[in-house]
Amino acid sequence: MLREQDLVDLNRVAHDGMRVRASAGAASFRRRATLEECLQEAQDQVARLKEELDDDPAAPSRRHAAARERAARERLERVQQALQRLPELEAKKKADDKANARASTTDPEATVMKMADGGFRPAYNVQFAADCGSQVIVGVTVLTAGSDMGQLTPMAEQIHERFGEHPGEMLADGGFAAHQDIEAAQQQGCAAYVPVPKPKDPQQDRYAPHPGDSAAVVQWRARMATAAAQAIYKERAATAECVNAQARNRGLVRLAVRGLRKVKAIALWFAVAHNVVCGMRLRGAAALVG
Repeated sequence: MLREQDLVDLNRVAHDGMRVRASAGAASFRRRATLEECLQEAQDQVARLKEELDDDPAAPSRRHAAARERAARERLERVQQALQRLPELEAKKKADDKANARASTTDPEATVMKMADGGFRPAYNVQFAADCGSQVIVGVTVLTAGSDMGQLTPMAEQIHERFGEHPGEMLADGGFAAHQDIEAAQQQGCAAYVPVPKPKDPQQDRYAPHPGDSAAVVQWRARMATAAAQAIYKERAATAECVNAQARNRGLVRLAVRGLRKVKAIALWFAVAHNVVCGMRLRGAAALVG
């Protein structure tokens, strides 16, 4: 709606993620052997409670037994989901550390991530893309992985699906510096302003073409070496980090729901609330100019 009122353009969009504490305790994360034990216990409990439910004809106690049986069945489903997710978590471990992969029996889709304070806690990676001129949120996604790598293209495609066009420029921090995303952005007519990572060799110029670089990556390196690009990149913090800070101030600190679908619903509500406030500001400014 704000876009149709010419209050938002997509010339420059800043994209960033923030890790939000999940509604799952650290003690709920179990290794495969423990999860298999929990699965057997949950299956036995469901079977036992179902028998009690079938055998007891009394209505009051039957309702109580039904509630217990439903709670046991939900716990069984969560343990099954945790076991199903374990191969994904094991794949991210080194070969000699796969046995230490753990999944939560409370919220199987939550992942232990490194938080802003340096500690490790169960969390979801909530990502907002916002228009730099207005700070209106134009894209929302939620990840179960702490890494932002590879997320620039999916966000650009989401924006295109919503508005029918790709952003002219996308600004993101160094965690988004995947070469395939830089190449995809150029194919979409979008210039990526993402810091070039420091090479392992301190003698190597990060901005000079490297062996194996595609034409798009060579252009990106050269672009980010310019003072003009570095000035444009400063808008990322002024936009993305401001949007994230406002979400934190409105309560996006710890989630009260579980599961990726529900967490994304919360992120969308925060985006809607943010955009309503932005709309009031933008319309007021437009009225003054008019």
